[in-house]
This record gives sequence, C-alpha cells and structure tokens, in this order.
Amino acid sequence: MFVLFLVLFFTGQLDMEGALTARDRVGIQDFVLLDETTEAAFLTNLRKRFCNDLIYTYVGTLLVSVNPYKELDIFNKKQMELYMGVNFFELPPHIYALADNAYHTMLTEFNNHFILISGESGAGKTEASKKILQYYAVSCPSTTLLNTVRDKMLKSNPVLEAFGNAKTLKNDNSSRFGKYMDIEFDSEGDAVGGHILNYLLEKSRVVHQNHGERNFHIFYQLVEGGEDSLVQQLGLERDCQHYNYLTQGQCAIVSSINDKNDWKTVRNALQVINNIYSVQHLFEIIASVLHLGNIRFDSDSKGHALLNNKAELRWVLSPFTIDHAIYARDALAKAIYGQTFTWLVNRINESMENKDPSKKTVIGLLDIYGFEVFYVNSFEQFCINYCNEKLQQLFIQLTLKAEQEEYEAEDIEWEPVQFFNNKIICDLIEEKHRGIISILDEECLRPGEATDLTFLERLEDKMGNHPHFVTHKLADKTTRKTLERGDFRLLHYAGEVTYCVVGFLDKNNDLLYRNIKDLMCQSKNAIVRECFSTMDPDSRRRPETVVTQFKSSLLKLTEILMAKEAWYIRCLKSNESKQPGQFDEALIRHQVKYLGLMEHLRVRRAGFAYRRKYEVFLKRYKPLCPATWPHWRGVPADGVEVLVQHLGYLPNEYKMGRTKIFIRHPRTLYATEDAYERCKHELATRLQAKYKGYKENPCCTFTSSATKIETCWRGVQARKERERRAWAVKVIKKFIKGYMTRGQAKSTDNSEYLAFVRQSYLNRLKGNLPKNVLDKTTWLSPPAVLTETSEILRKLHYRLMVRKYVRGLTPQKKAQLQQKLVTSSMFRDKKDSYPQSVSQPFVDTRINEQDINIRVIQMIRNEHIKYSVPVIKYDRNGFKPRPRQFILTQTAAYMIEEAKIKQRVLYTSLKGISVSNLTDGMIILHITCEDPKQKGDLVIQCDHLFEFLTKLSVIAKKQNAVNVVKGSIKFEFQPGKEGSVDFSTGQEPMVYKANNGHLMVVRWVLKKRLFMF
Repeated sequence: MFVLFLVLFFTGQLDMEGALTARDRVGIQDFVLLDETTEAAFLTNLRKRFCNDLIYTYVGTLLVSVNPYKELDIFNKKQMELYMGVNFFELPPHIYALADNAYHTMLTEFNNHFILISGESGAGKTEASKKILQYYAVSCPSTTLLNTVRDKMLKSNPVLEAFGNAKTLKNDNSSRFGKYMDIEFDSEGDAVGGHILNYLLEKSRVVHQNHGERNFHIFYQLVEGGEDSLVQQLGLERDCQHYNYLTQGQCAIVSSINDKNDWKTVRNALQVINNIYSVQHLFEIIASVLHLGNIRFDSDSKGHALLNNKAELRWVLSPFTIDHAIYARDALAKAIYGQTFTWLVNRINESMENKDPSKKTVIGLLDIYGFEVFYVNSFEQFCINYCNEKLQQLFIQLTLKAEQEEYEAEDIEWEPVQFFNNKIICDLIEEKHRGIISILDEECLRPGEATDLTFLERLEDKMGNHPHFVTHKLADKTTRKTLERGDFRLLHYAGEVTYCVVGFLDKNNDLLYRNIKDLMCQSKNAIVRECFSTMDPDSRRRPETVVTQFKSSLLKLTEILMAKEAWYIRCLKSNESKQPGQFDEALIRHQVKYLGLMEHLRVRRAGFAYRRKYEVFLKRYKPLCPATWPHWRGVPADGVEVLVQHLGYLPNEYKMGRTKIFIRHPRTLYATEDAYERCKHELATRLQAKYKGYKENPCCTFTSSATKIETCWRGVQARKERERRAWAVKVIKKFIKGYMTRGQAKSTDNSEYLAFVRQSYLNRLKGNLPKNVLDKTTWLSPPAVLTETSEILRKLHYRLMVRKYVRGLTPQKKAQLQQKLVTSSMFRDKKDSYPQSVSQPFVDTRINEQDINIRVIQMIRNEHIKYSVPVIKYDRNGFKPRPRQFILTQTAAYMIEEAKIKQRVLYTSLKGISVSNLTDGMIILHITCEDPKQKGDLVIQCDHLFEFLTKLSVIAKKQNAVNVVKGSIKFEFQPGKEGSVDFSTGQEPMVYKANNGHLMVVRWVLKKRLFMF
C-alpha cells in the first residue's frame, strides 16, 4: 500500500518534466528545452532517442518522427487508451498525443484543425496518416452509423494506395499523389463523414518508369493476384513481363511486396464503392491500359503508322508518324488512368458524405509529397518542390502567428524573430507574367516552334539576375562544370536543386487529341464514358496546363489550411537502405534542413523556451517551497510567484502571463527539476516515518481519527446548509422587491432585478441576432429600461455586418460592383432591360486573344487590348447585317472583319452614343467626321450591351456621352447625309428595313417588377 501511494503521489503519469531527469541517457523529449539550439545539439539529441527506440520528439507542439524500419510495440489499443483525454505534455511524445489533443481542442473550441504530415519519400508519412485514422476509429464514440463511416475511411486507404502508390528507388510504397482528407465530427465528437482532395497524380508513371521503379501497385496486383476467371475475362496473362508498361523499371517482382495478398485486401476494400458493376468496370480499365501499352506500330511507304489490320484504331491514330502514334497511345493511357483515379476519389467521397446539414467541425489530414532531389529532376520534382516551398511559407507564417497570439493572449511582450523568408523563391516560381510557371505556360501556348530549349532561353532572358536561379549559360566557370546545357538550378529554402528541362513542355501540356476524346465518350465502359463526358469535348478552349491546374489547387489548399488551426508532423528517414538501427547523420541533417525544423525551433526559442499553466506548474513543484506545500489556498498565479521567488529566479529568467508562467532558459527549468528530484527523496523518507508510526498502533489511531473526521464533517455540512438557506431567502426577497419597483428609478431595492433583466435580454439577443443587413424585423423588442441601449446595439450590429460584408469583398468582386455602379448611373430607370442585367456578371472579354486574327493583333500590337466582343454591324446603305468583332484598346475602337480592320474610331472623335429605352441591343456610335470621305456613324447590335457600353465608357471616359432615347434615333451616313433608326414594340423581336427607308427595330415589352440595386 505504501509503495503504491508513493508511486501515485510522486510519479502519477510519465510527464515531460519527469523525463528531464533521464535527459543524459535518452535525450530531451522537447527540442525547445535544449541548452543549445545548434544543429549539432539537435542531431545528438535525435540520435540518443533513436538509439533507445524513442522515435518521437517534440518541437513545442510539432512532432518529429524518425522511421525505425522495424515494428515497435507502441501502436496497440492499450497505448491508444493511455493517451485518450491526456494533456499534451503529460505523457512521452507520441503521434496519439498529437491526434488526441487536436481532437479535444476541436471539441472544446468548436473550430477546425488540420494535421500537416510532411517528409521525403520513405519517411513514413502514409503510415503516420494511417495511425491517426486508426486512433480516431478507436477513440471516437461508437454506433452502427459511425462504425460504417469509420470503416469506409479505413478502407479508402488500401484502395488509394493501390491506385496511387508505387515502388520508387527510395520507397517501396511511395505515394505518387498528394492527399488531403477532412474528417467531419458532430458536436458530440462523433465521426460522421469525410472528404478527400487529391493533387498532382504522377500520370507519367503509367507509361514510363525509371530503372528500379514500378508502375502503380494495382497493375501488378491484378496480374499476380486476380482470380483466374477475372484474368481470363480481361484477356490478361499471369506474367508481368508480358506487358510493356510493367517492365520498363526491370523490377516487376519485389521481395518486400506481396501482390497476391495485397490484391485480397484491395478487393475487400473496394466495397467502399458500393457498386459491384463499377468495380468490374474498374478492372476492365486497368486491363485496357495494359493492353494499350502493348500496341505496336509499323510504318507504310509514306511513313504513317499502321496497326496490324486493327481498322478501328487506325482510324483514330492515322495519318500520324510512328512517334506521333506512340505519343497519342501514351497520352490516352495517362488520360484514362488519371480520369479513373479522379472518378475513384469521387466515389469514395460519395460513400463517406455526411448528409446531415447541421454545422460540423473537421480535422484535416494532409499527406503531401516531401521535398525531392534525385540524380535527374524533371517536371514532377519541380511541381513537388514548388508545393513544399508554399507549405514552408505557410508553416512559418502559422508558427509565427501562433507564437505571437499566445504572447498577446498572455500579455507578454513580443520579441521579433529573425528567420529566412522564402517568399523570394515562391515569387520566382509563381509570380504572374514573370515567374517560371507563367513563362512555361507562355511557351506551351504560343504559336510557332516551342521546345524545351526555347523555354530555357526564355528563363535565362527573364531570370538572368535572380540570386536563386542559374543555368549553364549564366553560371561562372566553377558552377558551369556542374550543369548541363539543358539544366537550370534553383536555390530552394532546403538547398540547391538542378532540373533538366527535357520533357517540361510535353508534361505541362498533357494534351489528348480531340478525336480520341470523342471516341472515349462513346465507350461501352460506364466509368470511361462518364469520365470523358465531363471533359467537355465540344469546348474549343484550350485546357489549362498541368502546372496552372496544380498552382490553382495549391492556392485553394492554402486557403483551406489558413482557415484552420495547424498541427505538424515532420517525418524523417533514418537511412537510405531501410535497415533498422542505422542512423545516417548526413541524411538526417539534410532532412532537418529542408523540413525547416531548425527555423521552427528558433521561432519557439526566440523568447521563452518553456511555458506552463500556473495550476500545472504549481502542482508539480509546490514541495520545493514551505509556503506552497502541501496546499496553496490562494490564486495559483500568486502561488507560482511565491514559489519562483523562493527558488531564486532572476527577473530576466521568467515572465508571469495571464494564465501561464514563461521561463526563458532551459537551464533554469533543469535546476528546478533537479531540486524536485532531491525533494522527492526527502519527502519519501518523512512519509515513510509517519507511516511506520501509524502502523505500530493502528486501532487506536484509526478510531480517534475517524471520530474527529466525522465531527468536523458534520459541522462543515451543517454550516454550509445554513449559509445556503440564508442566501436563498435573501435572493428571493430581493427579486420580489425588485419586480414590484421595476418601473421606478434605479435604487438598492431594484438594482439587482434590473441587472437580471438586462442580462436576460442580452443573452436572448445574443442568440437571435439578425444574420444579414436586409433583416430589419427580427431584432428583439427590449424591456423599457433597455430601450436606448437596444437601439445603440442595433445600430452597432448593423454597422458591423456592413463592415464584414465590405471587408469580405474580393478585388474581383469590388471591380464588378464598381462597373455595375457605372452601368446603373447610365441606364437605371431608363432602359427596360437593365433590371435583368444586374445579376449577370461582367467578364474581362468576350473574345479570347487566340480567336482574333494574328494579322489584326500585329497591326494593333502597340495598343493594349482592353475588351473584345462580337457584334452585328448594319450597313449604312441597305442596313444589311454583318457579323464583326469589335475591339477596344487604350486609345481607339476597331471594327474587325476576319483579318481586316474595317474602321478605326478614336475615342477623341466619339461625340456620343445612343441607345433606345426598349429591350433591344442596338447601339449608334456618333462620330465626328472631319473629312467628307470619312465613314460616318456606326449602327451595331450587341448581345452584351450593358457590359460593352460600360467598358467603352470607362476606357474612353465617356460616361456622360451615353443617351437613352425614346422613339427614333438620327445618325449620319456621311457628313450631311442622315439616316434614322425607329424603335417600337411588338409580338416578336425583329430588325428590318422599313418602307420609309428607316431601320425598324421591334422588341417585346417586359412586365414591370420591383428591383433594388
């Protein structure tokens, strides 16, 4: 009993401070408490812990995980239960501690969180994501519905691994796509749904693998593990060597991968799709990709590709050369697999979708590719490392923000932190019109012969003086020896990476011929037909490039993460050979650098290394001061102040916040912990002596003690009951008297009652505030005593809602509203069709630049095109309608017919613009004619009248020149020769030349309706 008592009293739980006594043997559990914040000290501490199978270490609330490449008995259900509901630093570092604290913080604060898992391939990111999902599956409440949701979340992992993971040189199960999963929880903490976003699947792996690497797992699993009937039905053979797409890496069979067993797991997990026919179609697609890779081409006398009497394929691919045919084949294979992967993620999302519309909180899991540096780095590594640059930027921003917010919340002065800001690198890559991505897209989209080398030349022209960019041409003699002529090198925050530009343009375009898309839309396979139908084959617009799509999705991901509270897991590889017990210091140092761990540590250590709540600090160290031991009766903050004064803390060694104590140096904490260790032994001796005294005469002692305790307890209870009743009588009396005198001036009799009325009204008002500025009726009626206050609060609340709305406007939305305001000033209450146009957003242009004839662009190249729109132009003689393009530049407007400029109108010669008050789109541009031979006014019809005239009036500064006319509009063919356009209403809209020689425009009449702008 006594031994148990001592264990419970002194140790309780293996908290972080307790482990400080073992720091020399197993290292420090939190890098923030290192004496020196050097890289050498960091690595030494990491090695100590790794050699003792302690793979987890904290940097504040960030978790560092080192892959041990062996099974450790720290992931069982018993360990999960140990960490449930425990304070973050009460137990040794563990991924369960981070997952549990994210979960309970979400429930307590009812806000959204995300866990960012990063590290290079093979560091254990995917395993970490699995451990978190498994922990939530065990720790969350259990019902039939919730079990179904959790089962689908867990089953989605092997499915996505099979279709999205592959063997690489560094990892036998490397994720070749980025994954962000939101786990939705209701207010009770139950997991009720999930949603997955995927990023940049490495589609090129489908058709090409480097030596020592494999294609995606699912291909090998189907060939090696598929049922005999299924393999036969799909026309496959049980030999991976038979398929071109599976043998390029020359390692189809890997000893560490059991494709047959993995097939059974995936087969079972595919139940998440909930449709047996879809699963069958899925297998057919995988087999079709393998068959597609085995297609061979011969050439005819003209050099065109032939396909061994397969006429249906020849129709698609001819008359290509063999090289073009191979490109088309591989592009189709990549497109089929990429679209199928997206379809699979969407089906998984549908199966996990939460149907309950009530508000939910989420914890996001971001398992994203780590920084990659290979012997040859291509387009994929460029995108992946760009992603890591953005996440590093976000990581530092959120870390600094969290630190600064904690200091401000605790009223501690913030000390600026010096750190490397990688914005210069992000701008180098993504800056609009000047960054590498913009230049790459320009090369992909521009006419003419664009190649990877012309792309490199453009980079050298644009980036020549940038300190983080170098090529063979720009480098000095020493650096030039390390660069090939087709390479460029970027100095990332993690170090230098050399990229080979070969294949950049092809991989960025990722184009699929239109006739192949059309053919896929007619496929008998339902999945293929669905996937390619959503690609809009009828669209004539060029699809966005791969890097632009990736940039857009990355920006959206950043917005998602910025709206959530962040938790971080940094995964490290212990060695390249995947051997247990090996600690490769050079490899670890490199990873520590590019994961930004030293930057994070410096941010956390910039001010105070240690901070704890007063209650926690006092509970542990109170035996060190006679004034606080055994019980401190006052406020915990005062007790901590007394304690640290007794311990001799210097003023510059600590600060007292609102709820926490901040200790600047780890050595101060170490001295306190060492004193506590000595104190424990002294207290144990005293307790042991007391215990032996009681043990010698137990009966007498226990009887006397019981009697005293009983007497005291009854006295305490009686006094509490008397005080409780007296308080109740006093409160009820005051409430009744206050109610009776509620209409009188404030006095001692009614002050508390009026305070209760005020509080009651304000509480009800808090839950029933209007949600938007248009709601003028739901404001609660106040009691008489709060009439004036209620009116002030109402005005303040509406002002706040207006302020939030205005601040929430994006620059694009603001520009739209400004243009709409110009439109309103010109046409509101003047033109009948104006109300219907208000809800229709304006666009930047109605004609893409590539749809304008190149000769026209060359002729007006010195003028910047502001806006283009298709119009119908009516001849001055005969009013024959002719389709034209109308282009607005900085200085003039142009009427274009294919490659000809039919008329140029300087804005200075534009003396007026006339439109009717009806619903037609007719516009008359009145032009000053100085030369008798000069063309006169323009009569045009435009389907986007309000947008066109708004753009024209803003560009030409002619807002006051627009006239809305009733009846007829006069115009001049030529100087001195007039014409007329008559307007009327009718059953059908028409435009024709009337018998009187005028142009007649007939429009229907719109019914009047209420309209507000």
